[in-house]
Amino acid sequence: MASNYIYEDKTEAVELQPKQLRHLVWRSLLLQASFNYERMQAAGWLYSILPGLRQIHKNRQDLSKSMKDHMEFFNTHPFLVTFIMGIILAMEGKKEDREAIRGIKVATMGPLGGIGDALFYLTLLPITAGIGASLAVDGNFLGPIIFVLMFNIIHFGVRFGLMTYGYKTGVKAIAKLKEGTKFVSRAASIVGLTVVGGLIATYVALQIDYVWVQGESELNIQTEVLDQIMPAMLPLAYTLLMYWLLKKGWSPLMLIGITVVLGLIGSLLGIM
Repeated sequence: MASNYIYEDKTEAVELQPKQLRHLVWRSLLLQASFNYERMQAAGWLYSILPGLRQIHKNRQDLSKSMKDHMEFFNTHPFLVTFIMGIILAMEGKKEDREAIRGIKVATMGPLGGIGDALFYLTLLPITAGIGASLAVDGNFLGPIIFVLMFNIIHFGVRFGLMTYGYKTGVKAIAKLKEGTKFVSRAASIVGLTVVGGLIATYVALQIDYVWVQGESELNIQTEVLDQIMPAMLPLAYTLLMYWLLKKGWSPLMLIGITVVLGLIGSLLGIM
């Protein structure tokens, strides 16, 4: 890519209107619709911002160059992509250097990928799913509905909010992002892992139903041995084992099958 590309039309574009930005947010839902291992989300990324590029670049050659640039490798968290969209569209509208645009896109997609996982998959999802599951277990049919509503109110609020923020703030937002990235990611990870730990102890039911008898003495292995070492030790150990096997490439379906088989065998033997 040539870093000295000169726009044929150097006139700065008129700012995109809120209605146009909202339209782009809805298109961002298809970010991963053409996901592939060569360019990852590139096709979906271009699809998401294309109406904005057409509004900005009236010159066909400038539009063609911009579209080719945005078909390069791209991969970030799908919920936070609108922040990058806003910044990039602001830079495109100001007819910034193409290499600068490319550099900002590459610099933001990685950190936001990590932040998004911590915020949504390790924090928001366990919390909202835990609330919904708790209600459902208690017999409340609104449990799944409340989960979906809670999760998506925050999800779409973030999508629309970040689009406006990113576009209005432009490149100034980069400095603010770098200042808070580590703190936000660490705090979200701590909260998320705490919630996951609570869910393991609450919803993973695994215990040894075996009493060791020696003469007149009896010893309940679960309550008098394992629980004395650490309550919910077996659920934690089994969850960590499943996580480790997933990391090793085991299929989730295989692990589910193993769990079912172990449960059946343990039940038949009367030890679980």
